[in-house]
Amino acid sequence: MIDQPTLAAIRFGYGLPLPKGAPVTPDAMLAALRAPDAMMQLHPTVGVDEARPLIAAAQEARRALRKDESLRLPYRTAMRAAAALDDAQTRAGFARALDAPDGFRERLCAFWADHFTTRARSAAERPLPGAFVHDAIRPHVTGRFGDMLVAATLHPAMLAYLDQTASVGPGSAFGVRRGRGLNENLAREVMELHSLGVGAAYDQGDVRQMALLLTGLDANAADGFVFRPDRAEPGAEVVLGRTYGGAGVAPIEAALRDIALRDDTAKHIARKLAVHFVSDAPDAGLVAALTAAYLDTGGDLLAVYAALLAHPAAWEPRLMKARQPVDFILAALRALGMTGAEVRRMAQGPAARLLTRPMALMGQDWQTPPGPDGWAEAAEAWITPQGMAARITWAMEVPGRLVVPMPDPVDFMRRCLGGAVDERLEWAAARAETTREGVGLVLSSPAFNRR
Repeated sequence: MIDQPTLAAIRFGYGLPLPKGAPVTPDAMLAALRAPDAMMQLHPTVGVDEARPLIAAAQEARRALRKDESLRLPYRTAMRAAAALDDAQTRAGFARALDAPDGFRERLCAFWADHFTTRARSAAERPLPGAFVHDAIRPHVTGRFGDMLVAATLHPAMLAYLDQTASVGPGSAFGVRRGRGLNENLAREVMELHSLGVGAAYDQGDVRQMALLLTGLDANAADGFVFRPDRAEPGAEVVLGRTYGGAGVAPIEAALRDIALRDDTAKHIARKLAVHFVSDAPDAGLVAALTAAYLDTGGDLLAVYAALLAHPAAWEPRLMKARQPVDFILAALRALGMTGAEVRRMAQGPAARLLTRPMALMGQDWQTPPGPDGWAEAAEAWITPQGMAARITWAMEVPGRLVVPMPDPVDFMRRCLGGAVDERLEWAAARAETTREGVGLVLSSPAFNRR
């Protein structure tokens, strides 16, 4: 039977081994979340204010190149600078997953970043998703959901990704003058994906009213977030039966915080957390417990995590989820004993060749989700013939290029699977013809690919 430390590491973190004294009980894991964010200090990233100059320079270089082909060298230089920042942000995130004592905070950050999916619209904007996590997700991961919803909705990365920058109140001064109108993308995804959920108690009228309320929100690389009164629809809007009037961002924030407190939002968030961490078909009692904790505390996420860790279904000694490609590679690096410092020291080319490009072959093109609903949770989305072939290829070829000497396959299996050791796998690993094949066999096994 799988023991609690193994479950804590694999289900709620990025796998084994754990350092001595790592939090493996619910109380200890929650205490770690309440403590200062040590990984943010150890492997810092930057937000949109720091990223904007590089993005603006890349955009300006692209515009200049269109007018003058001789400016290709400055264009390439500017684009490389934006790509280098994106790469540094990515590897800082990987480093946190490797160095975190338990990984629960890192997994939560990844969950919420996917819940509020963004992606760059162009190569110049590649640093935006990482800046979004830095600004809107990580500071709020142990706070209230309403605060995260506001921060995510108003962030330049989200405004750009969901075309809010093109949305204009049809009755606004700008809309009347230019004949421009609404774009409902952000309003629809706020309700359907980020808060209330599909099939909740709202209709197209609410979506349109929310879209009208959101007009005026804008962002660009030069200024960051801005509110443009001349694009905001005049008058009040009625969203889900409540009236929001007044100028500026305040009524928008009020509507978002009200939506965050609705029963449908609590149910949607509760189910998503249960599905992500425990099972594609989660226990109804677990979902109910998370929903109750959310509603009882006004969306206090620490209280919801406490309810998750306190429920017996969360410690079911059977691994029922498939590791997504990024989880698979990070768990493999952790099992191989790689440190965050080693990942951050990797040159940009090898890091892409050995880490992020293989993820794409496994079905998860890094920071390029297929749509606003993020990456699939269902195991069948990841355990496909093509995806497994890519995992096996990586498992057989890459570890030996990262770690010298390679570990003994049986010792490696025990270190990375703990109480989840499979006797048949142990037999096969012990009889592998080479160390490389033995380690690859462990990493490509069903036991390692579950969480």
